[in-house]
Amino acid sequence: MIWFTILAMAAIVFASRYLFLEPKIPLRLNKTTLQFLSYSAPAVLTAIFAPIVFVRDQQLALSLDNPYLLAALLAALLAYFTRNALITTVVSMAVFFFIH
Repeated sequence: MIWFTILAMAAIVFASRYLFLEPKIPLRLNKTTLQFLSYSAPAVLTAIFAPIVFVRDQQLALSLDNPYLLAALLAALLAYFTRNALITTVVSMAVFFFIH
């Protein structure tokens, strides 16, 4: 049953990607739908990182002794000023491991 679920999910993901990437299929999204879908990546990333950064022991942790919060703030500043994903990732990870 587990293998069937894995294969079924793989088929669903492949089919959904194939429909939009294959140029021979005449499926095109309108401008409003594309604009709506542009918000999905930031929403998913926020849903992943927000509990990690802001929650400690089932409570909101907004103090300066939270290494996750400090590294996230540094990463946000680096991303804004450098516009370089590699520098942002490497420097913020190094600072996190140093203060953690």
